[in-house]
Amino acid sequence: MTVEELIIFLARILGSLPVLRWALAGGVIAILVDFSDLFMMNLLNLGGLRDYQAFDKLADIAYMATFLVVALRWPGMVRNIAVSLFIYRMIGIGVFELAVWRGVLLFFPNLFDFWFLLVAALMRFRPHYIMTGRHAVYWLLALLALKEFQEYALHWARWLDKYRATDVVMDWWHAIVSIF
Repeated sequence: MTVEELIIFLARILGSLPVLRWALAGGVIAILVDFSDLFMMNLLNLGGLRDYQAFDKLADIAYMATFLVVALRWPGMVRNIAVSLFIYRMIGIGVFELAVWRGVLLFFPNLFDFWFLLVAALMRFRPHYIMTGRHAVYWLLALLALKEFQEYALHWARWLDKYRATDVVMDWWHAIVSIF
């Protein structure tokens, strides 16, 4: 493991811990820290990431495990759906590692994250919301549509592969500044 991989991995672990105290806010923090590795790998020059996709999928397990710990405390159906989505994603990561092909992630979308954030938000802002089986199906279909688009853009079409996160931010900054 390079020094850069170690730093980013530790950041990912530390970024996942707030979810254990604050489900929604901690979940958002964990997701933002997950995205932050795109910037850290552009800014750090400490050995690089040898295989970003494999590293990222394995590092994702750190925050997903904390999400699972919290989801196991939830009641009935929302917990069972969360556990099922977690297991499905773990299978997907395993298939991805064996296939060494990012396109496989289109068939194993990470609905677990979206479901976790949805349920955490409902518990925070609509504590009396009753998640019926019908509601769960509607929510899951909506989340699946969003997640499949994201998985397609990132792993099948690879629309963002030719960009560096820091360059995109700088381009946006220059575009905004040029307006004023």
